[in-house]
Amino acid sequence: MYLKVVRRICGQMQLQRGRAEMEVVSMGTGTKCIGQAAMSPRGDVLNDSHAEVIARRGCVRYLMEELHKAVGGRSSAVFRPSDQRGRWKLQPGVSFVFFTSHTPCGDASIIPVTDSLQPGQAQPCHPVTPVANRGGTDAGSSLKRKAEEPNEGRNSKLPHLEEQETKDGGSENPEDRNEAKPHPRAPSELQTDSAEERPQIPDVLRTGAKCVPGGPADPRLSGPGYHSAGLLRVKPGRGEPTVSLSCSDKLCRWGVLGFQGALLSHYLEEALYFSTVVVGKCPYSAGAMRRAVIDRCSHVSELPSGFSLCSPVLLQSSLEFPFSQNQARLQHRPGQGRVSPCGAAISWCNVTEQPLDVTANGFKHGVTKKALNAPAARSRLCKLELFHSFLTLVKTTDPSSLPDSLRTAELKTYWDYKQASQPYQQAWQQLCRQAFPLWPRSDRSLLLFQ
Repeated sequence: MYLKVVRRICGQMQLQRGRAEMEVVSMGTGTKCIGQAAMSPRGDVLNDSHAEVIARRGCVRYLMEELHKAVGGRSSAVFRPSDQRGRWKLQPGVSFVFFTSHTPCGDASIIPVTDSLQPGQAQPCHPVTPVANRGGTDAGSSLKRKAEEPNEGRNSKLPHLEEQETKDGGSENPEDRNEAKPHPRAPSELQTDSAEERPQIPDVLRTGAKCVPGGPADPRLSGPGYHSAGLLRVKPGRGEPTVSLSCSDKLCRWGVLGFQGALLSHYLEEALYFSTVVVGKCPYSAGAMRRAVIDRCSHVSELPSGFSLCSPVLLQSSLEFPFSQNQARLQHRPGQGRVSPCGAAISWCNVTEQPLDVTANGFKHGVTKKALNAPAARSRLCKLELFHSFLTLVKTTDPSSLPDSLRTAELKTYWDYKQASQPYQQAWQQLCRQAFPLWPRSDRSLLLFQ
């Protein structure tokens, strides 16, 4: 997954207007989350290492550095001063594009499987078996699961279409079904999807993300009745459950609150939104993607100044990531051993110092257990490190240029600074009240670090 900054160059010559320059500012890989018991009150553990989250947190590092340039009087390619004291806004023509090589885990991955596929409705990536389970601490490939559970007929964690029980009590092999067939593609690399009525749905692709506790649950019926669409979901694990919301849910949240977070909102006149979200060639449904990322929050109103409902353009690429699950499965040969996802998460962002960050189990990769409490063990993306970067930004800012929300001596902890971003918190309250009342709130005791 990666984030791009798009700058539209508006030169004096007419031919230059509208020409776009794109720069990759953050990239991320990862499929893991830590369990609830492993979360740290010091903020030094990276809780969610899914690629979408890694890419977004890397982008926050990039934005932090650009704000450092701006408040220090240097030229920033992203920000310019606003009319509000201590606040900044985007340079003209700057926008953010989010690319993910695979459909986000959670609601967007509940994809209808139809006998007759239309362009963009379901990507013709070789049989649809390796799709759904991107959502856990151990989101294994279909090959790994098949090797470990060769004879189990109904396992909700399997990432392939599960066997349906027939009326006579037997089972139907998913290989014998009408699966997604290849279809002609448009010549362009990016395509949108039509809103036409689809044929009858015999089944849906599964997601490993589980419904949040205390709300509706999946019926787990055979065929299309297995999942309930539109629900909040947490990323699962084979061990202890996590409290990390699915990537579909987080993308939907960022479409209302922005992806900059509460801390950077102190410095920004308006929230930052993705203008476009692009999904690579993989099993995909434009309808499911729109439902998951846009429609669930489309009715939210009464947002404070600086926040709005952002409906990004949803596109799908005709290019498949060469190291996708599907390609790994196709290239695997007997005798090569199991294929399983890498346990590490990799982040790169366009910053001056330490742009590369590799983590495992929430800490820097390769750190021994004895050194876990040392600063060197912390990921540059964890809450504590991002908080320290923000505090450095505050200290760098001339006192006369501080935003009004930061002009108090009462701010000490990470929790204090987040709560002091009042417009952000008001937008968050409206989102929870109107769309996501079951969204789990972070335990305050985990946010009181300094």
